[in-house]
Amino acid sequence: MINNDPRTRRVIIDSDVKNEADDQFAVVHALMSPTLDIRGIIPAHFGTGRTETSMLESRDELERLYELSGLSAPIANGAPHALPSETEAVDSPGARLIIEEARRADAGPLFVAFLGPLTDMASALLLAPDIADTDTTVIWIGGPPYGDREWVGTWPEFNLSNDIAAANVVFASGIRIQQVPANVYRMVNVGYAELERRVEPHGALGRYLAQTVVDFNSAHHRFPTESRSLGDSPAIALMLDPWCAEFRRQRPVRFTRTGHCVPADTGSSPLVVDRVDVRWLLEDMFSKLATHAGN
Repeated sequence: MINNDPRTRRVIIDSDVKNEADDQFAVVHALMSPTLDIRGIIPAHFGTGRTETSMLESRDELERLYELSGLSAPIANGAPHALPSETEAVDSPGARLIIEEARRADAGPLFVAFLGPLTDMASALLLAPDIADTDTTVIWIGGPPYGDREWVGTWPEFNLSNDIAAANVVFASGIRIQQVPANVYRMVNVGYAELERRVEPHGALGRYLAQTVVDFNSAHHRFPTESRSLGDSPAIALMLDPWCAEFRRQRPVRFTRTGHCVPADTGSSPLVVDRVDVRWLLEDMFSKLATHAGN
């Protein structure tokens, strides 16, 4: 067996894990990866379109994944709803965890991956503006394509739509940002046939992950389909291997109420992912799942 590199990367994962069927794969991938020192997982809200208790439902789903996998990390609840405005934080154990870990100057870099809205990061920055100057990188799955790329989708992009104010707080803060916009994360696509061969055979966890995709599509997809994007997984890939993607530097922006980008005079200049190594990402996840199941 290959010996794992003993070095670890300190990370926090913020996930609206009950929202769709892709967060589950990303969270499990992270938990199975020995080089990630997961300081906590924050269950996140996903708006009020389907439920008034979305954050708590995310927590329930996270605990279900722990039970199925036998793996775990500390849980710190996130905000139950979006920011009231760009100047008002929603205090939570999750925001406090981010502040605590960001201020640990002797612990090395911190990566905070957001698989949903940026509410908890924005709240942490509003409560403790000094963390923008720490060795902390925000990795966000969200936002529409930049430039003249066409995007057939609902405006605003879903993760952005659940807290546009929070996105503006984070992007204005000056903190380091790596962003995976919708046109890139949608390319991490898997089909039912692949899930049947590579995921479903691997114990109760594999069966649950595969069936969750089918169940979500059946409940929420308007047209027959046999695939779905595991769009949150690039955040885990970027923490495992920062060289797995092609980046470009984006000038500062802020987001309008309709979810479009407009130039900003100040703020962060995010590194935007233009392409990610999907072959490696999926193979790494599927192989770790098989190994974890003892297959």
